[in-house]
Amino acid sequence: MNMKTYEEYAAECPLVAILRGVKLEETEAVCDALYDGGIRLLEITMNTPNALDCITRAVKHTAERQLVGAGTVLTPDEVDQVAKHGGKFIISPNTDPAVIRRTKELGLISIPGFFTPSEAFIAVNAGADYLKCFPCGRFGAGYIKDLKAVVAKPVYAVGGVDRNNLASFFPLCAGAGIGSALFKPGKSMEQIRIDALNMVEIWKKAAGK
Repeated sequence: MNMKTYEEYAAECPLVAILRGVKLEETEAVCDALYDGGIRLLEITMNTPNALDCITRAVKHTAERQLVGAGTVLTPDEVDQVAKHGGKFIISPNTDPAVIRRTKELGLISIPGFFTPSEAFIAVNAGADYLKCFPCGRFGAGYIKDLKAVVAKPVYAVGGVDRNNLASFFPLCAGAGIGSALFKPGKSMEQIRIDALNMVEIWKKAAGK
C-alpha cells in the first residue's frame, strides 16, 4: 500500500511525465527510466491503448517509488475505472465538475484542465486540488502570471512545455506536465532517462532547489 501522499512526491519533483501511447509491454521499463531521471509522478492517458492495464502494471511495478495517475479523464465512470486499477490522481484536459466531484468522492487528487478564469473558478468550487493550465506553451508564463492575480489554487503548466520554456514557469507554477519532451512512442529508454535528468535539472535551477 502506498503511504506517501501526492504532495510528498511533488515535493521531490513536481514534473508529471505524460505517458501517452506507452506500450503495455514497455510500461515497467519506462517507469524505471523516468525514475532514474528523477521523475516521481506518472500520468498514463486514457486514450492510450490498454491504458487501464498499463496503470495496473505501473502501480504494481513502482510500488512506493513513484505515484501513478491517469490523464485525459473525461467522465466520472473513467474516474471509477482508474481508481479500481490503482491510480491515485486524475488529470483532465477540461473542467467538468462531475469528474472533479467523483474524483474527490473516491479520495483521489483532482487536477482538471482550465484556460480561463471562469473555468478555474468552476474547478475550484467543484473541489479541485490543483489546476492544469492547458494549453499554455504558446501563451507562456506571462499568461499564467496574469491568471494567478485572481486564481489562488496552485497551477500546473501543461501543453507545449519543453526544455526551452520549462524554467520560465518556475517558481510561478506548482508543477508542470511534460509529454513528448520526456516520453513519446519509439524513444529509447536511455534517451528517456537523459531527457528526464535534463528536465529535472532545469526545474531545480529555476525553482532554486
